[in-house]
This record gives sequence, C-alpha cells and structure tokens, in this order.
Amino acid sequence: MKSVFEKIRELDNMPSYSKHERFVEGIINAINEKIIGVGDSLPSVNAMIASLGYARETVIKGYRELQSRGLIESKNRLGYFVADDNTLQSLKVALLMYTIDTFQEQFYRNFRNELGPNVHLDVFFHHGNIEVFETMLSLVKNRYGMYVISPIHHPRTKELLSCIPRHKLLMFDRYEPLDGDFNYVVQEFEKASYAVFEELVDEIRKFGRIIFFHNPDSLFPPEILRSFQRFIEKHHIKGEVRREYEPGSVEKGVVYYVNENAELWNLLRDCNTKKIRPGRDIGILSHNDEPVKEIVGNGITTYSASFSDMGRRAARAVLSREPVHEIMPTKLIRRNSL
Repeated sequence: MKSVFEKIRELDNMPSYSKHERFVEGIINAINEKIIGVGDSLPSVNAMIASLGYARETVIKGYRELQSRGLIESKNRLGYFVADDNTLQSLKVALLMYTIDTFQEQFYRNFRNELGPNVHLDVFFHHGNIEVFETMLSLVKNRYGMYVISPIHHPRTKELLSCIPRHKLLMFDRYEPLDGDFNYVVQEFEKASYAVFEELVDEIRKFGRIIFFHNPDSLFPPEILRSFQRFIEKHHIKGEVRREYEPGSVEKGVVYYVNENAELWNLLRDCNTKKIRPGRDIGILSHNDEPVKEIVGNGITTYSASFSDMGRRAARAVLSREPVHEIMPTKLIRRNSL
C-alpha cells in the first residue's frame, strides 16, 4: 500500500500546484484512497520535512489548513491524527453565542442552513459570563478555520479576543471595538433605539408616562437605556427606570418598555386579570421581535434587527472569505399595543 509521502510526491508533476497545495491535496488523496482513516496518526512535522524536503513553514501551514477544514486534529504532544474522512468538507467553524433563546435560534438556524452540509460547525455558549467566555475561547483556540463570535460587553473582551487571528474572526450580533481590521455583521442599539422612540413619540404622549424596565445585571444592551434617557429629557416626557416588573403593579395611562419575555408575560397576565387593554389603557413596546409577539396581547409593538437575515449574511461572509463590515437595519413593527 502506498504511503502518505508517496501520495504527496505524486503531485510533483503538477507544476500549477504550489508545495502547500501538493501537501494538502496529497493527504486528502490518501484519505480518499483509504491509505489513512479516522484515528490514524500522520507523520510528524520533522518526518515530513526529512522525507519531502519541504520547509517547516510549508508543512505547518498545510497541517493548519487541514485542521481548519476539520479533517485532522492535533493532540497535545502526540501529533496529528485524522479526525474526519469527509474530504468534501471545506471549512471548520466555531460559533460562540450567548444562549439558545428565540433570537439566537433564528440566527443559528439560518446560519447553519446557509453554510450548507460541507461545513463543519461546532456551537458553544458563553451565557454572557466573562469567565465562561474565556474558557470557551481557550477550548477553540487554534482549532478552527473561522470563529463567529457574539462578544460580551466587558473590559476584558478586547484582550481575550486577541488570541483569534483577525482574518479568521467574524463578530456578530453585538459590536465590540478591537485593534486591527476584522469582519462583523452586527446590530446597532443606541441610534436605532432613539430613532424608534422618536417615531413613536406621538403614541407615547397619549399616555401619562413611560416606565422602562432595566436590570443592570442582565445582558440587556446599556446603549438602549442611554437612548431612552436622552429621549425623555429632550421631549419632556415623564419617565422612569425600574429594575423589573412587579407582578400586579400594572396601571392605566402608562407605556411599558419590556425587554424580558418573562416580565412581558406577567404584564399581559395582569392586564387580563384587571381588564386592562393594551393599546387603549396602556402601551407596550418591546425590543427584539419574535413570532409569539405577533399573537399575544392582540399584537405587541416591537423593534429589532432580523436575526434570520443576520445569520444568512454571516454565513455568506464565512463562505466567501470577503471583507464585511455591516450593521443590520433595525425595523419598527407597529402592532396594537402602541
């Protein structure tokens, strides 16, 4: 049976192939011809150099590309091993998300579908916890061809993301400034939220005041709170910020800005109990649209970027490897609650 070395040398008569391409394609051909299979070890870097006469950089670069495709893996102090025999697989992607709530699920489903079956995708969750975020990054470091990450708004984020090569990083959902050029497909919160408040100013004025629920310990973007405070100050609207909705506290003549779904369900339950009608007796505005908000409470007015569109756009950026610096548009969806 032929060896891996022989499969690489067979490509020496292909003048259009660089040494890097011969190295990668030779190993792929060895996998396709069952010379090596899943779990088998590959020659060490030094053995490749001695047998092929290639530069160390060429061998290391070739092994890294095969890792990024998900075809081989590196085991500490043991060398390289075949990890997958699906050689049609062109890329290995790490997706690091907050959690699998409704919005992130919309992103994931469309991202996965747009990538197609030949891209290996591993999903990790950091839950907005900086320690978990650091742990996840250490687990995926140097193992993937692309890193698609929803970052945490935290002083350490910039430092932690320094381990990801900029050309392999795609930031999504939330934007965090980093040194160097990197790709992103994100939403913008402060200007977009202020524009929505301005568009709804006449509807908000019909009620006596507006209550904005914001828990400082939550994952809620602080930029939205800043835009709210600027809005009520400019338009002299009576408003206040409360940490959370207290069950049973709903009262007429108030617009409620509710972000957390659990609080929204409690508010609507109290409306049913007290015969208070959203859109007539009170107003409700919520960030991030989802199908259920079209139905409950006779329709909840929302605004958000489309996570489905964001997922598809991010996947196209991964597949094309072309630079992308895109802020997804924010859309106001008027329904009966305001």
